[in-house]
Amino acid sequence: MEVKRIVCTVTNDLNYDQRMIRICSSLAQAGYDVLLVGRKKTHSPNLIEKTFKQKRLSCFFQKGKFFYLEYNIRLFMYLLFIKADVICAIDLDTILPVYFASSFRKKKRVYDAHELFCEMEEIVSRPLIFKAWKAIEKFAVPKFTHGYTIGECYAQEFKTMYEVDYKIVRNAAVLKPYTPIASNEKYILYQGAVNEGRSFETLIPAMQFVDAKLIICGEGNFYTQAQELVAKYQLEDKITFHGYVEPSTLVNYTRNAYIGITLFTNAGKSNYLSMANRFFDYMHACVPQLCIDFPEYRKVNSQFKIAELIPDTQVQTIALVINKMLTDSEQHQLMKQNCLQAREIYCWQEQEKTLLQFYKNLFD
Repeated sequence: MEVKRIVCTVTNDLNYDQRMIRICSSLAQAGYDVLLVGRKKTHSPNLIEKTFKQKRLSCFFQKGKFFYLEYNIRLFMYLLFIKADVICAIDLDTILPVYFASSFRKKKRVYDAHELFCEMEEIVSRPLIFKAWKAIEKFAVPKFTHGYTIGECYAQEFKTMYEVDYKIVRNAAVLKPYTPIASNEKYILYQGAVNEGRSFETLIPAMQFVDAKLIICGEGNFYTQAQELVAKYQLEDKITFHGYVEPSTLVNYTRNAYIGITLFTNAGKSNYLSMANRFFDYMHACVPQLCIDFPEYRKVNSQFKIAELIPDTQVQTIALVINKMLTDSEQHQLMKQNCLQAREIYCWQEQEKTLLQFYKNLFD
């Protein structure tokens, strides 16, 4: 029996996308021939070898609308000539080349929605950009009848907007044995994209009133502004930027953290209905977190209190609750214990069952 080839397409440079690494690894382990296609940036490090195949496409333009135009053309041409039984678009920025290539070649296609793309703050706050992406979404998404997304709220939005019934494959971490760590320093950790809408405008100034250090692991479209805010408030001795950190190294920062940060501004439904990777990463490292009180996080926290949920991301609110978490050792220990229970349910081993059944049904 011929092995089925699944091709997944993204616009990042592959090494740091933990969700796609998990998805592609699970599919490869299940016996599929998996190829993950991304981009090669000017200073991209060497690819980390995985159990699945990887391909980077080089572009002359590195950002903005010319990058998306060039990358979409290059991706379309690439998809026209490679072996594929199903082609998967990850988010809206690869959906057009996947649609046209799959239509031209009469191949199955899948949409994996990590975001409500048009509702991200950097899109919804720019009327012309929003209009362009929304047109793409309205054209393409209804044509992807097979798909999955990261939470119930996103799935309901797609059903309401486009009458597509997408499965739910959460961004949960792989369940591994937990070994308690005695950390010498109570530091706070933010891991993930340093993007607009992640509340850095208030988190950074809040650190003036917190007696602990903040470590930021990740980069994104707000990275330069975040560094400028640190300089503005003279917090260089309190806040450290590590940029992109490989998953194998990042796990050590996470396990040793005292508090994790999962904050979003309420600008666009993508933030409000989100289910961030880091929420599960902190959970699996048994790290209590400061988290915004949005629906998906509230739902989990009502089952297992693993976070302090805050109603807004004002400077005073953030500082007050972080200081409470730093001093209330009894509550901190209780949340760590709750993480141990939550991680047994919200783990990749459970989520991959849905993923594998989805592709089994697709090929059957």
